[in-house]
Amino acid sequence: MTRRRWIAEHWDEATATIEGAQAEHLARVLRAQPGMEFDVVAGGRVFHAQVAAVTLAGEKSEVRFNLTTEVQADPALPVTLVLAVYKFDRMEWAIEKATELGVEAIAPVLARRTEKHLAQAAEKRAERWRRIAHEAAQQARRSDIPLIHDPAPLTHRVRAASAATRIVLAEQERTTTLYHAIEEAIAAAKDEMPQLEIAIGPEGGWAPAEEALFDANGWRAASLGPRILRAETAAIAALAVIAACLE
Repeated sequence: MTRRRWIAEHWDEATATIEGAQAEHLARVLRAQPGMEFDVVAGGRVFHAQVAAVTLAGEKSEVRFNLTTEVQADPALPVTLVLAVYKFDRMEWAIEKATELGVEAIAPVLARRTEKHLAQAAEKRAERWRRIAHEAAQQARRSDIPLIHDPAPLTHRVRAASAATRIVLAEQERTTTLYHAIEEAIAAAKDEMPQLEIAIGPEGGWAPAEEALFDANGWRAASLGPRILRAETAAIAALAVIAACLE
């Protein structure tokens, strides 16, 4: 039988603890009692665990586990998804689904065509995006939570030093598909797993000056095909292509 998986806030070599809303749900809804068994993620490792103690106290609720046996965990896809900020409801959906698909990190960036009010509100949304990723990682039974970077100007991300293979999805690109670019990255990495950074533009796409910026900083342009996709659809399609190549 598949055990429910919980992501601990605190742990040591023998125990782990979840707190707050997670703990209250486990105690009130699932009626956790000492001796019940669950899987617990602690420090990126997954353990079979037994409930040791339950404390119900609203926001201060906690459930403590005794860690028993470590189990093999599937690694995240070695992908940082660079997402130009767009409508928050759609972006939140993309973050949730990208987490389920195994993305390692998400870097929100402010592009020229990011709506002004969204750009101004993005910094305050970062913690909500992290909560969404946390919940999605738990739902997907991941052994880790993707890193959600603070929003930053696109120029900062594009110009930052990186050892990853960096690919920008561009509507005007017709000769190089993302699949072909990933296959080349795999071949170049030989026996290693390639690190990838994939940039996806906002509604309306990248501005010409931004396309030139990517090119000047060594990013390779690639296409998902002839159809024009919404940003959130492009994110999921890109990760599906990468997973098909790497897993």
